[in-house]
Amino acid sequence: MKCSAESSASAPSASPQPLTVDHYNILTDDFFDSLTTALEDMQQDRREVDVEYSSGVLTLIYPPHGTYVINKQPPSRQIWLSSPVSGPKRFDYVGGTKWIYLKDGTDLEALLLDELGVTLELEGLEG
Repeated sequence: MKCSAESSASAPSASPQPLTVDHYNILTDDFFDSLTTALEDMQQDRREVDVEYSSGVLTLIYPPHGTYVINKQPPSRQIWLSSPVSGPKRFDYVGGTKWIYLKDGTDLEALLLDELGVTLELEGLEG
């Protein structure tokens, strides 16, 4: 049962879009390329930040919060996040460039901006 105002406003209108493996790979490659670039730029200014991306898994050490792990989940066509701030979440693609945690309506890009201060430049899918 949803109880927050954000959940009741966001979650019902969001539904996962069917993705082929190829479309999923295009979207997640774009997402992880943009995220890795933004975090590596941050790393230039903050030496205590450590970013590693390999085989679909991004690990970020981000003091004072802790360690984030963000990874592709091709079988379920999701992006999974383990955050020391907001906990674990599984994001589904809902169209455009939006990856949403359907249980509470959390937008992945907004969460990353809020917790890490990073803005992503995503392309999404054309038709």
